[in-house]
Amino acid sequence: MASQRDVKNKIASVKNIQKITRAMEMVAAARLRRAEQRISALRPYADAIGRMTRQAATAAGAEAGRLALLREHESQSNVGLLLITGDRGLAGGFNSQIIRAGVRLSAELTEESLRSSWYATGRRGVSSLAFRGYELSGSYTGFADRPAYADARGIADDLIEGYVDGKLDRVEVIYNSYVSPLAQHVTRQTLLPLTEQAIVGEQDSPEETATGRRGSVEYEPDPEKILRRLVPDYIEISIYRALVESAAGFFGAQMTAMRSASENAGEIITDYTLQMNRARQAEITQEIMEVVAGAEGLS
Repeated sequence: MASQRDVKNKIASVKNIQKITRAMEMVAAARLRRAEQRISALRPYADAIGRMTRQAATAAGAEAGRLALLREHESQSNVGLLLITGDRGLAGGFNSQIIRAGVRLSAELTEESLRSSWYATGRRGVSSLAFRGYELSGSYTGFADRPAYADARGIADDLIEGYVDGKLDRVEVIYNSYVSPLAQHVTRQTLLPLTEQAIVGEQDSPEETATGRRGSVEYEPDPEKILRRLVPDYIEISIYRALVESAAGFFGAQMTAMRSASENAGEIITDYTLQMNRARQAEITQEIMEVVAGAEGLS
Protein backbone atom coordinates (compact mmCIF):
# COMPACT_ATOMS: atom_id res chain seq x y z
CA MET A 1 0.00 0.00 0.00
CA ALA A 2 1.24 3.51 -0.87
CA SER A 3 2.41 5.64 2.00
CA GLN A 4 0.38 8.56 3.32
CA ARG A 5 2.90 11.04 1.89
CA ASP A 6 2.75 9.49 -1.58
CA VAL A 7 -1.05 9.70 -1.63
CA LYS A 8 -0.92 13.35 -0.47
CA ASN A 9 1.42 14.18 -3.36
CA LYS A 10 -0.96 12.48 -5.81
CA ILE A 11 -3.90 14.45 -4.44
CA ALA A 12 -1.98 17.73 -4.76
CA SER A 13 -1.05 16.86 -8.36
CA VAL A 14 -4.64 16.04 -9.35
CA LYS A 15 -5.90 19.24 -7.68
CA ASN A 16 -3.46 21.29 -9.79
CA ILE A 17 -4.74 19.58 -12.93
CA GLN A 18 -8.31 20.25 -11.83
CA LYS A 19 -7.55 23.97 -11.47
CA ILE A 20 -6.24 24.03 -15.05
CA THR A 21 -9.24 22.19 -16.50
CA ARG A 22 -11.67 24.47 -14.65
CA ALA A 23 -9.87 27.55 -15.97
CA MET A 24 -9.95 26.15 -19.52
CA GLU A 25 -13.66 25.39 -19.13
CA MET A 26 -14.36 28.99 -18.12
CA VAL A 27 -12.33 30.38 -21.02
CA ALA A 28 -14.07 28.07 -23.51
CA ALA A 29 -17.48 29.10 -22.12
CA ALA A 30 -16.69 32.79 -22.61
CA ARG A 31 -15.46 32.21 -26.15
CA LEU A 32 -18.49 30.06 -26.90
CA ARG A 33 -20.84 32.91 -25.99
CA ARG A 34 -19.07 35.20 -28.46
CA ALA A 35 -19.12 32.49 -31.15
CA GLU A 36 -22.85 31.96 -30.62
CA GLN A 37 -23.40 35.67 -31.15
CA ARG A 38 -21.50 35.51 -34.44
CA ILE A 39 -23.61 32.57 -35.59
CA SER A 40 -26.83 34.37 -34.68
CA ALA A 41 -25.72 37.40 -36.72
CA LEU A 42 -24.43 35.33 -39.67
CA ARG A 43 -27.25 32.85 -40.25
CA PRO A 44 -29.88 35.41 -41.42
CA TYR A 45 -27.34 36.96 -43.82
CA ALA A 46 -26.31 33.56 -45.20
CA ASP A 47 -29.96 32.58 -45.64
CA ALA A 48 -30.63 35.85 -47.45
CA ILE A 49 -27.74 35.27 -49.87
CA GLY A 50 -29.06 31.78 -50.56
CA ARG A 51 -32.57 33.12 -51.13
CA MET A 52 -31.33 35.82 -53.53
CA THR A 53 -29.25 33.26 -55.42
CA ARG A 54 -32.23 30.92 -55.76
CA GLN A 55 -34.44 33.74 -57.03
CA ALA A 56 -31.86 34.86 -59.59
CA ALA A 57 -31.30 31.25 -60.74
CA THR A 58 -35.05 30.74 -61.16
CA ALA A 59 -35.33 33.96 -63.16
CA ALA A 60 -32.31 33.12 -65.34
CA GLY A 61 -33.77 29.72 -66.24
CA ALA A 62 -31.71 27.79 -68.78
CA GLU A 63 -29.19 30.63 -69.00
CA ALA A 64 -27.99 29.75 -65.48
CA GLY A 65 -26.42 26.59 -66.91
CA ARG A 66 -23.88 28.70 -68.79
CA LEU A 67 -22.13 29.67 -65.56
CA ALA A 68 -19.02 27.56 -64.99
CA LEU A 69 -19.72 27.12 -61.28
CA LEU A 70 -23.21 25.78 -61.97
CA ARG A 71 -22.19 23.44 -64.77
CA GLU A 72 -21.19 19.87 -63.98
CA HIS A 73 -18.13 18.50 -65.73
CA GLU A 74 -18.83 15.87 -68.35
CA SER A 75 -16.59 13.35 -66.58
CA GLN A 76 -15.29 13.27 -63.03
CA SER A 77 -11.87 12.04 -61.96
CA ASN A 78 -10.74 14.29 -59.10
CA VAL A 79 -12.76 15.40 -56.06
CA GLY A 80 -11.61 18.10 -53.66
CA LEU A 81 -12.20 17.38 -49.98
CA LEU A 82 -12.19 20.37 -47.63
CA LEU A 83 -11.99 19.34 -43.96
CA ILE A 84 -12.61 22.04 -41.36
CA THR A 85 -10.99 21.32 -37.98
CA GLY A 86 -9.59 23.27 -35.03
CA ASP A 87 -6.12 24.62 -34.40
CA ARG A 88 -6.01 22.98 -30.97
CA GLY A 89 -7.07 19.78 -29.25
CA LEU A 90 -8.46 18.97 -25.78
CA ALA A 91 -11.97 18.91 -27.25
CA GLY A 92 -12.89 15.25 -27.15
CA GLY A 93 -13.55 13.72 -30.56
CA PHE A 94 -14.27 17.07 -32.25
CA ASN A 95 -11.33 16.95 -34.68
CA SER A 96 -10.99 13.19 -35.03
CA GLN A 97 -14.57 12.69 -36.19
CA ILE A 98 -13.99 15.10 -39.08
CA ILE A 99 -10.79 13.29 -40.06
CA ARG A 100 -12.57 9.93 -39.94
CA ALA A 101 -15.45 11.24 -42.04
CA GLY A 102 -13.00 12.58 -44.65
CA VAL A 103 -11.00 9.35 -44.80
CA ARG A 104 -14.23 7.35 -45.08
CA LEU A 105 -15.44 9.55 -47.94
CA SER A 106 -12.08 9.24 -49.69
CA ALA A 107 -12.35 5.44 -49.49
CA GLU A 108 -15.80 5.62 -51.07
CA LEU A 109 -14.45 7.81 -53.87
CA THR A 110 -11.58 5.37 -54.45
CA GLU A 111 -14.12 2.57 -54.95
CA GLU A 112 -15.72 4.76 -57.63
CA SER A 113 -12.28 5.19 -59.31
CA LEU A 114 -12.08 8.85 -58.24
CA ARG A 115 -9.03 10.59 -56.81
CA SER A 116 -9.12 12.83 -53.75
CA SER A 117 -7.42 16.21 -53.43
CA TRP A 118 -7.10 17.20 -49.79
CA TYR A 119 -7.71 20.67 -48.39
CA ALA A 120 -7.78 21.32 -44.64
CA THR A 121 -8.24 24.20 -42.22
CA GLY A 122 -6.90 24.03 -38.67
CA ARG A 123 -3.57 22.70 -37.45
CA ARG A 124 -5.15 19.49 -36.17
CA GLY A 125 -6.54 18.58 -39.55
CA VAL A 126 -3.39 19.55 -41.43
CA SER A 127 -1.09 17.60 -39.11
CA SER A 128 -3.37 14.55 -38.94
CA LEU A 129 -3.65 14.27 -42.72
CA ALA A 130 0.10 14.76 -43.15
CA PHE A 131 0.75 12.07 -40.51
CA ARG A 132 -1.49 9.67 -42.44
CA GLY A 133 0.56 10.30 -45.56
CA TYR A 134 -1.93 12.39 -47.54
CA GLU A 135 -0.59 15.19 -49.74
CA LEU A 136 -2.36 18.47 -49.12
CA SER A 137 -3.35 20.67 -52.04
CA GLY A 138 -4.24 23.47 -49.63
CA SER A 139 -3.70 24.06 -45.91
CA TYR A 140 -5.07 26.99 -43.92
CA THR A 141 -4.20 27.51 -40.24
CA GLY A 142 -4.08 30.16 -37.54
CA PHE A 143 -7.69 31.39 -37.63
CA ALA A 144 -9.81 28.45 -36.48
CA ASP A 145 -10.79 30.11 -33.17
CA ARG A 146 -11.99 33.34 -34.79
CA PRO A 147 -12.24 33.06 -38.60
CA ALA A 148 -12.60 36.20 -40.70
CA TYR A 149 -14.48 36.54 -43.97
CA ALA A 150 -11.15 37.12 -45.73
CA ASP A 151 -10.06 33.64 -44.63
CA ALA A 152 -13.13 32.11 -46.25
CA ARG A 153 -12.55 34.16 -49.40
CA GLY A 154 -8.98 32.86 -49.73
CA ILE A 155 -10.17 29.26 -49.45
CA ALA A 156 -13.01 29.88 -51.90
CA ASP A 157 -10.65 31.44 -54.45
CA ASP A 158 -8.43 28.32 -54.43
CA LEU A 159 -11.37 25.94 -54.81
CA ILE A 160 -13.12 28.01 -57.48
CA GLU A 161 -9.88 28.32 -59.45
CA GLY A 162 -9.35 24.56 -59.23
CA TYR A 163 -12.88 23.84 -60.42
CA VAL A 164 -12.87 26.34 -63.29
CA ASP A 165 -9.43 25.16 -64.48
CA GLY A 166 -10.60 21.56 -64.47
CA LYS A 167 -8.24 20.40 -61.72
CA LEU A 168 -11.26 19.61 -59.54
CA ASP A 169 -14.47 18.06 -60.81
CA ARG A 170 -16.32 18.31 -57.52
CA VAL A 171 -15.73 19.85 -54.10
CA GLU A 172 -17.06 18.43 -50.82
CA VAL A 173 -16.75 20.21 -47.48
CA ILE A 174 -16.97 18.38 -44.15
CA TYR A 175 -17.34 20.30 -40.89
CA ASN A 176 -18.98 20.23 -37.46
CA SER A 177 -22.17 22.27 -37.50
CA TYR A 178 -23.10 23.80 -34.16
CA VAL A 179 -26.20 22.40 -32.48
CA SER A 180 -25.56 23.07 -28.80
CA PRO A 181 -22.59 23.13 -26.40
CA LEU A 182 -23.12 19.39 -25.94
CA ALA A 183 -23.72 18.43 -29.57
CA GLN A 184 -21.95 19.05 -32.88
CA HIS A 185 -23.24 17.42 -36.05
CA VAL A 186 -20.81 16.24 -38.72
CA THR A 187 -22.08 17.88 -41.91
CA ARG A 188 -21.14 17.12 -45.50
CA GLN A 189 -21.98 19.65 -48.20
CA THR A 190 -21.36 19.58 -51.94
CA LEU A 191 -19.83 22.98 -52.54
CA LEU A 192 -19.07 22.71 -56.27
CA PRO A 193 -20.78 22.42 -58.61
CA LEU A 194 -23.68 24.12 -56.93
CA THR A 195 -26.50 21.60 -57.14
CA GLU A 196 -30.01 22.35 -58.23
CA GLN A 197 -31.23 21.60 -54.72
CA ALA A 198 -28.80 24.11 -53.22
CA ILE A 199 -29.54 26.89 -55.71
CA VAL A 200 -33.13 26.47 -56.85
CA GLY A 201 -34.26 24.96 -53.55
CA GLU A 202 -36.83 22.27 -52.93
CA GLN A 203 -38.59 24.05 -50.06
CA ASP A 204 -39.02 27.55 -51.42
CA SER A 205 -42.18 29.22 -50.22
CA PRO A 206 -44.80 30.18 -52.82
CA GLU A 207 -44.03 33.85 -52.19
CA GLU A 208 -40.30 33.30 -52.73
CA THR A 209 -40.87 31.27 -55.90
CA ALA A 210 -43.19 33.92 -57.30
CA THR A 211 -40.71 36.66 -56.46
CA GLY A 212 -38.00 34.84 -58.37
CA ARG A 213 -39.92 34.61 -61.63
CA ARG A 214 -38.70 36.81 -64.43
CA GLY A 215 -42.19 38.18 -64.99
CA SER A 216 -42.69 39.16 -61.34
CA VAL A 217 -39.46 41.11 -60.86
CA GLU A 218 -37.56 43.28 -63.30
CA TYR A 219 -33.82 42.62 -63.02
CA GLU A 220 -31.27 45.28 -63.88
CA PRO A 221 -28.82 44.06 -65.02
CA ASP A 222 -30.24 40.77 -66.30
CA PRO A 223 -30.54 37.75 -63.96
CA GLU A 224 -27.55 35.95 -65.49
CA LYS A 225 -25.18 38.82 -64.69
CA ILE A 226 -26.56 39.08 -61.18
CA LEU A 227 -26.19 35.34 -60.73
CA ARG A 228 -22.61 35.51 -61.99
CA ARG A 229 -21.87 37.87 -59.10
CA LEU A 230 -23.96 36.08 -56.48
CA VAL A 231 -22.63 32.54 -56.99
CA PRO A 232 -19.04 33.28 -55.85
CA ASP A 233 -20.48 35.19 -52.88
CA TYR A 234 -22.69 32.20 -52.09
CA ILE A 235 -19.65 29.89 -52.07
CA GLU A 236 -17.66 32.29 -49.87
CA ILE A 237 -20.48 32.70 -47.36
CA SER A 238 -21.01 28.91 -47.29
CA ILE A 239 -17.36 28.38 -46.36
CA TYR A 240 -17.43 31.23 -43.86
CA ARG A 241 -20.55 29.83 -42.23
CA ALA A 242 -18.87 26.41 -41.96
CA LEU A 243 -15.82 28.04 -40.32
CA VAL A 244 -17.95 29.95 -37.81
CA GLU A 245 -20.12 26.92 -37.04
CA SER A 246 -16.97 24.85 -36.52
CA ALA A 247 -15.44 27.46 -34.19
CA ALA A 248 -18.54 27.50 -32.00
CA GLY A 249 -18.69 23.71 -32.04
CA PHE A 250 -15.05 23.52 -30.96
CA PHE A 251 -15.55 25.76 -27.94
CA GLY A 252 -18.66 23.82 -26.97
CA ALA A 253 -16.78 20.52 -27.26
CA GLN A 254 -13.80 21.89 -25.34
CA MET A 255 -15.99 23.28 -22.57
CA THR A 256 -17.76 19.93 -22.25
CA ALA A 257 -14.48 17.99 -22.29
CA MET A 258 -12.87 20.20 -19.64
CA ARG A 259 -15.97 19.98 -17.44
CA SER A 260 -15.85 16.21 -17.70
CA ALA A 261 -12.13 16.25 -16.90
CA SER A 262 -12.75 18.40 -13.81
CA GLU A 263 -15.47 16.03 -12.61
CA ASN A 264 -13.21 13.02 -13.19
CA ALA A 265 -10.45 14.75 -11.25
CA GLY A 266 -12.86 15.26 -8.37
CA GLU A 267 -13.68 11.55 -8.35
CA ILE A 268 -9.97 10.67 -8.39
CA ILE A 269 -9.35 13.04 -5.46
CA THR A 270 -12.15 11.33 -3.54
CA ASP A 271 -10.64 7.91 -4.23
CA TYR A 272 -7.18 9.10 -3.20
CA THR A 273 -8.60 10.65 -0.04
CA LEU A 274 -10.18 7.34 0.93
CA GLN A 275 -6.92 5.61 0.12
CA MET A 276 -5.02 8.11 2.30
CA ASN A 277 -7.46 7.53 5.16
CA ARG A 278 -6.94 3.80 4.89
CA ALA A 279 -3.18 4.32 4.87
CA ARG A 280 -3.46 6.55 7.98
CA GLN A 281 -5.59 3.94 9.74
CA ALA A 282 -3.09 1.24 8.81
CA GLU A 283 -0.23 3.33 10.20
CA ILE A 284 -2.16 4.03 13.43
CA THR A 285 -3.02 0.35 13.76
CA GLN A 286 0.62 -0.56 13.23
CA GLU A 287 1.73 1.94 15.89
CA ILE A 288 -0.83 0.58 18.38
CA MET A 289 0.33 -2.96 17.74
CA GLU A 290 3.94 -1.89 18.30
CA VAL A 291 3.01 -0.19 21.59
CA VAL A 292 1.03 -3.25 22.73
CA ALA A 293 3.88 -5.54 21.76
CA GLY A 294 6.34 -3.34 23.67
CA ALA A 295 4.11 -3.30 26.73
CA GLU A 296 3.77 -7.07 26.68
CA GLY A 297 7.55 -7.37 26.39
CA LEU A 298 8.02 -5.27 29.54
CA SER A 299 5.47 -7.22 31.56
